[in-house]
Amino acid sequence: MLEQRSFRDILGRFTTGVVLVTADTAEGPKGMAVNSFTSVSLDPPLVALCAADTSSTWPAIREAGSFAVTILGDQHAELCRLFSTKGADRFASGAWSTTRAGHPIPADGLGWLDCRISTVHPAGDHELVIAEALEGALTAQAGPLVFHAGRFTALAAA
Repeated sequence: MLEQRSFRDILGRFTTGVVLVTADTAEGPKGMAVNSFTSVSLDPPLVALCAADTSSTWPAIREAGSFAVTILGDQHAELCRLFSTKGADRFASGAWSTTRAGHPIPADGLGWLDCRISTVHPAGDHELVIAEALEGALTAQAGPLVFHAGRFTALAAA
């Protein structure tokens, strides 16, 4: 059987982008950094993400029924670390905007989507979330925030 540490190390070699998932919830603004995010369908426009069962943030976002996804740029490493820290005051600093649905988004993200949760499936120690993208925009141009082998890295120019 594949050991958990080996599984993590192997998958760590798969380079991913990083997004913030944020929502205006009954408990106030909530958000988390996510690197297990992907597009699913163009028609209808669907995205997927995975949220850990141990997340203290995800239950409030799931209960809200909708959220915003912000694609992070290479200038957002510290913001990503903040949103990955349990108990941190994640919205205390930086410039924030809100989507038309009222979800907080970093003012300098590369782009954002407002999403409505369509389906949530149990998946091991996570939940697989499928959501419909209802609205979005490109908002800045910069390099993407890239995660590889347990650390942030930059893309090489072609």
